[in-house]
Amino acid sequence: MLRIEHLTMTHREDLRTLLEDFSLTLHAGDRAVLVGEEGNGKSTLLKWIFDPALVEDYIDWEGRRVCRARLGYLPQELPAEERETPVRDYLAARDPEGGAHRRLYRSLGLPEAVWDLARPMGSLSGGERVKLQMAALLSAEPELLLLDEPSNDLDIATLEWMERRIADHDGAVLFISHDETLIRRTANRVILLEQLRHKQRSRWTVANLDFDSFMAQRREGFEKQAQLARSERRAEREAKERFQRIQQRVEHEQNVISRADPSGGRLLKKKMASVKALERRYEREHAAQTPPPEFETAIDIRFDRAGTIPAGKTVLDLRLPELRTPDGRLLARDLALLVRGPERLGIIGRNGAGKTTLLRQMQAALADRRDLRVMALPQDYRELLDGETTPLDLLAPSGSREARTLARTRLGSLRYTAREMERPVSGLSGGQKAKLLLLRLTLGDADVLLLDEPTRNLSPLSGPEVRALFRSFPGAILSVSHDRSYLSEVCTRVVELTPAGLVEVKFPAP
Repeated sequence: MLRIEHLTMTHREDLRTLLEDFSLTLHAGDRAVLVGEEGNGKSTLLKWIFDPALVEDYIDWEGRRVCRARLGYLPQELPAEERETPVRDYLAARDPEGGAHRRLYRSLGLPEAVWDLARPMGSLSGGERVKLQMAALLSAEPELLLLDEPSNDLDIATLEWMERRIADHDGAVLFISHDETLIRRTANRVILLEQLRHKQRSRWTVANLDFDSFMAQRREGFEKQAQLARSERRAEREAKERFQRIQQRVEHEQNVISRADPSGGRLLKKKMASVKALERRYEREHAAQTPPPEFETAIDIRFDRAGTIPAGKTVLDLRLPELRTPDGRLLARDLALLVRGPERLGIIGRNGAGKTTLLRQMQAALADRRDLRVMALPQDYRELLDGETTPLDLLAPSGSREARTLARTRLGSLRYTAREMERPVSGLSGGQKAKLLLLRLTLGDADVLLLDEPTRNLSPLSGPEVRALFRSFPGAILSVSHDRSYLSEVCTRVVELTPAGLVEVKFPAP
C-alpha cells in the first residue's frame, strides 16, 4: 500500500536532519504507531506521506514515495482557514451525499442535526471537532489512514470506538498518539524516531512488535549492550595495567643493564619491540569494542516552588444551578462540587458535555481567593502563546541574565535546542508547545492547578515522566482529561459531568 525508500529529511532553518535514509513498507493489516519525543519529526513525516507540498516551506528531502492507496489524513490541529467554516459546509464539501453515512455519525455520538449546523467548526469542543473530522474522513472510505493524534480530546466512549476503528480497518493505519492505552490495544508495529547527541544525529527503528513488547525488548537490548560495554572496558583497563607493568619492567632492565653485556642489551631491545607490538595489538582489539548504548534521555521536569495545601483545607465549594455555554445553551443542572486539599481531581464526560466550560467556572470562582495561587493550562494553547513569542521570552519575560539562564537550563532539560529556544512558538510542534506550557507551570509558585487535557500532544515516551510530575505536586489539581493512564495514576478522585450534574465514578486501571 505504501513504500518509502531512502528518505532523508532536513529542517531548512537549522539544517537539522530529522530522518536519514529511512525506508518503510506498509501492507494491509498493519497498525503502525509513530513514537518519539516532541519535535522529532513525527507529524512532518505524516504530512509528507499525505502530500509533500504540506512541508515544502520548511523541509528539504530526498527519497522516494510510492503509494497506490486512497489516503485519509487527520491533521493534529484543524487548519486555521477551516475554523471559521460552518459545520454543514465542512461536511458537505467532504460528503456531498450525506445521508448514506448517517449511521457513521450516529456511531460517533453525533446528533442528526449536526449536518445542518451553521456554527463554525472552531466553536465546537475539541472532541466534537475531531469526531466531525473523522466522520468526514471515513466517509471517503480511505484505504490507508494517516492519523495525527486521533485520540486528542475524545471522550472515553469515543476513544474505545477509535480503538475498534483502527483495529478493524480493512487497509493499513499509520498513526501518532499520546494515549498509551490506545497504542497498547491497537498497534502491531512500532516506528521510533530519535534525535541523539543534542539533536545532532537522527536514528530510526522499525519493529514488527506491539508497543509493550517493543519497549521491553528495547530496554533489554540497552541493558545487555551496557553490560557488554562495561565488561569490555574492564577487560581493557586490566590489559592496559598488565602491559604497563611489563613495559615498566623492561624499561627498568634497560636502564640498569651494563654496557659490558651487549648480548643482554640486544635481548632487551627485542623484548621492548615485543612490548610495542603487544601495545598495538591491544589498541586494535579495543578499537572495535562495544559502544555504550545511545538513547534519548527522558525529559527532566519538576516543580521548583510549588506551594502546599493543608489536608482538609477547602479549595473549591462550587454550586451551580445551571451550566451554560457563553451563547446560552444549557449543558447541565444542579452541579455541586467540594474539593479539599490536596486532592487531584479528574473530570470526565462526553464530548460537548461542558467540561471546559465547567473548568472556566472553577477558575472564575477561584479568581478572588487571596489564600490560593492558581495557574491554568488551557486546552487551546493559543490562549497563552502568542505565535511570535519565543520560549525564552515566555519563561523569562523580565529579560534578566539570571532568568534567561534558568530558562535555557530548563528548556535544555526538555530537549530544546538553542535555536528552538529562540524560535517563535508558531514554528514549534504541538508537543513542544505542550512541554513549554508544562515548564511554565513548574516555574511558578501555584498551589492549585487547573488543567484542561494536560497530557494531550505529549509522546508516550514522555507520558510516565509527566504523570510522575503531577503525582509529585503538593497542592491541589482540578483537571479535565480523557487520558486513561493519567486518570488512573494521577487522580485521587474522578467525577463525570452529566446533564443532571456531577457523578462520582471509580475509574479502573488502564
